[in-house]
Amino acid sequence: MFDVGGLGPRSVHPYLCGMTPHAFPKFIGSEIYRDSSYGSGHPLAIPRVSLTIDLIRALGWFPDGTYVDSPRAGMNYLTRFHTPDYVAALIDAEANQDAPDEIRKRHNIGINGNPIFPEMFKRPATAAGGGRLAAELVADGGAVYNLGGGQHHGRPDQASGFCYFNEPALTIGVLLEQGCERIFYLDIDAHHGDGVQDAFHDDDRVFTVSIHEGGRWPMSRKDQSASQVGGLHDRAGGMARNIPVPPELNDDEFEAIIDGAVLPSISDFSPDAIFVQCGADALADDPQSKLALSNHALWRAVARVSDLSPRLIVSGGGGYNPFSLARCWAGVWGTMAGFEIPDYLPDDAQQLLRDVTWTHRRGRTPPDHWYTTLADPPHHGQIRSEVKDVIKATLMP
Repeated sequence: MFDVGGLGPRSVHPYLCGMTPHAFPKFIGSEIYRDSSYGSGHPLAIPRVSLTIDLIRALGWFPDGTYVDSPRAGMNYLTRFHTPDYVAALIDAEANQDAPDEIRKRHNIGINGNPIFPEMFKRPATAAGGGRLAAELVADGGAVYNLGGGQHHGRPDQASGFCYFNEPALTIGVLLEQGCERIFYLDIDAHHGDGVQDAFHDDDRVFTVSIHEGGRWPMSRKDQSASQVGGLHDRAGGMARNIPVPPELNDDEFEAIIDGAVLPSISDFSPDAIFVQCGADALADDPQSKLALSNHALWRAVARVSDLSPRLIVSGGGGYNPFSLARCWAGVWGTMAGFEIPDYLPDDAQQLLRDVTWTHRRGRTPPDHWYTTLADPPHHGQIRSEVKDVIKATLMP
């Protein structure tokens, strides 16, 4: 037990037992997420990052100096990956709250789930700026949680899948510029991390692994070899592994994948840095997937990889149930920082969750544990043959 900035003793998180943790991590956040929304009716028209930050504060899990305000990335940084015309189009669309039809079609903005809204440049530019800061903070080692990041679908010249910029690709680029020679990118979002895989398709310094629901968007296009992008046999330029999983994936199956496929891959690659995109849409309570994980599964995954590299960056990602994602992401921070998960949330934390309005049908009669506890009930189950098969295939040369 040791003291953390006047908050009293810090209990070692159960998932961290036996590990050599990083020095106390940093948390990157911003108030821009509090009043910014993709618009009424959009899956992202819910409190996410701001609710998580408030929940962490209510738990007393921000020692002095832990929370860092995110800078906003500018044109010079964003054009390291994105085209100047695309970045300019986002800036203009934000200023005018409109865009000509040809710009909409060319850059996929204002259409296909990528709306024009008041902070459509500032918000993703803040996420990207947070990623750059995260890379700088771990330059000499350490761990950082850039919760607002994780936009893994963004394309150099287009928005895609609610992602205007590709924060992980930009952040990994900074790590490479700093001299990292081997970066392991683990994507546990329910959707394939296609934008990041494609960004480093031919770069043997970046090993990408995506665990995602099989058959779910964006697994709809073919690469030049006619294999399905994001499919089991899609290895991009060789430095990629894709692990499509069946619906109703349970905690034990996810743990088997982490222990049987991900950890051996990390060990073989021996990375200088690990980036975990920790989307929360694979949780059982999320409306945008058919997977069935509890938040224990995600916490354990972050803990299992966190001591395998001197540098760790964790981001957010997908997640469309405000109750489940805020509780999950708060627990990710608790895992990284070594706090013990409480059996029951303090009154202030419970009230935060009770004040949330979610118009989705699942939000009309929330179960009591969405308000009162951080941890979901574990979802144990048998490890099905198709899960065993993807583990074996992942390990094949």
